[in-house]
Amino acid sequence: MTHGTSAARAGTNGLAVASLVCGIVGLLFFNVILGPLAIVLGAVALRGSPAGGASMAKAGIALGIVDLVIFTVLLVAASSSGGFSWYAGG
Repeated sequence: MTHGTSAARAGTNGLAVASLVCGIVGLLFFNVILGPLAIVLGAVALRGSPAGGASMAKAGIALGIVDLVIFTVLLVAASSSGGFSWYAGG
């Protein structure tokens, strides 16, 4: 008798899960990296195996796009307020 995760038993595509996780984490941290990663993983999951997880892959793609929009808004806000300042020390 093999023991597996519930996602493995349900036949959910692992790339779809990874896309969703990257999209969610990218909302808070490293959105410039995790946003495109979520988009790519979601697209590969949609094209890949016919296993379940299409809705998770689509959500991951949408969250990846939101990640990039957030990064763009923060970049525009930072550059309009005088740019970046990497001041360190006395």
